[in-house]
Amino acid sequence: MASPNLMSYHDGGAELRLAANMSSMPHHLPSTGALAGRTLAVASTSEIILRPREVILTFDDGPRAGKTPAILDTLEEYGVKATFLMLGSAAKANPKLAREVAERGHTVGSHTYDHVDLNTVSRQEALDEIARGEEAVSDALGGAGQGLSPFFRFPYLSQTGFLRTSMLSGNIVVLDVDIDSKDYYKDSPETVAARTLDRLDARGSGIILFHDIHQRTVDMLPGFLAELEARGYSVVRLAPKNQGIFDRDVITAQAHVFEGR
Repeated sequence: MASPNLMSYHDGGAELRLAANMSSMPHHLPSTGALAGRTLAVASTSEIILRPREVILTFDDGPRAGKTPAILDTLEEYGVKATFLMLGSAAKANPKLAREVAERGHTVGSHTYDHVDLNTVSRQEALDEIARGEEAVSDALGGAGQGLSPFFRFPYLSQTGFLRTSMLSGNIVVLDVDIDSKDYYKDSPETVAARTLDRLDARGSGIILFHDIHQRTVDMLPGFLAELEARGYSVVRLAPKNQGIFDRDVITAQAHVFEGR
């Protein structure tokens, strides 16, 4: 997840409007199918270019029993696909669930092994943590779906120039964040949805950060997707242009490390 700042976001009007809309809707509002957009296949971060009113849905830190399955059901109800950036430790603990994510057509990338802030450890330790995470997620998937894709997100969005350059030169597609839902704040589902929609409308398109480990995210997602559809957005499915991590140079623990961080 991203590092929370100390400012609390609260748009009372937007929250009340969304709460009214959500309370009047069934938990899974039947979708017209208009929300599903194109598939964008990329081999580098620079190729992630969205058109106006296009979004990419991403979920970090899972998979988690009791949360991820409900999110998968909601995504299926609306006919859209997301990208799940899994922790190696979570995938190792829930391999069947990790495989279910991939088997249901979603893209799976990695997010380190244990959600370490890579800016606080040495270069070698950071590379080890990334490599360990990739290996654990790949092992848990066991080739399900398209296997582990070369997508990666820095925990807390915390990175160094060395690490980012290392990822990109190793043909890893680093996923940045355009709209942070801040669903890790202890806010109501309505507040999370309103905040995210407000920021999305201001920007017009982008990569949205959620986490499939929070009940508030599970609860807000149906209403959020219904509102996306009502506002004319489409959800882009992100996919690797190559087949997976084994089509590129894998970051390994034996990588050469310069002095310093």
